[in-house]
Amino acid sequence: MSAEPTLYHLASTGFWKKFRDVVAVNPLISSGLPLQDKHRYPPPASRPERYATPATAASDVAFNQYYNRDVRRAYPKTSVVTQAELSALLIAAPALKAVSEGAEGVDTASTAVVTAENAPALTAVIEQLPTGRSFVGGGIETAAREGLPPTPPGSRAGGSKWVPKRGLEIPVNPHTYFPIEGYT
Repeated sequence: MSAEPTLYHLASTGFWKKFRDVVAVNPLISSGLPLQDKHRYPPPASRPERYATPATAASDVAFNQYYNRDVRRAYPKTSVVTQAELSALLIAAPALKAVSEGAEGVDTASTAVVTAENAPALTAVIEQLPTGRSFVGGGIETAAREGLPPTPPGSRAGGSKWVPKRGLEIPVNPHTYFPIEGYT
């Protein structure tokens, strides 16, 4: 028993059918060419309506300028920090809470929230900064004495390396190819 080769696939007719019957090893094998009306329903290109691209904001030519879409010229934008913003950032640092109380030009009631609008002048804030102390990160005092740059916050002091220690035991099948091991 074999499947009907002409049910869903194109079959030879006339001279070529006789030629195929004589030459082919198994003439009952399908030609492999699917019939268009049986293979897909509805067949391709049989729909009467035309496809229309839906209108989006990008398809509106009036408000979609080329320079907004040109990614080759997407240069980085420069950022500007004004003196008022910088003084507000310096006062907002946790180590400088005492500076905000002693700064001239700001009343003590508004020191809780210092913004660029009500921040004192940058020169007044810089004069109030403690000399030789860290106001951005940790380690400036010791690094300045040794002639080294300050260490970033969160780094380990003294350059100590991480030494792995066994953590909690993780339940694993003993015949696992790659067992899971926990370290702290």
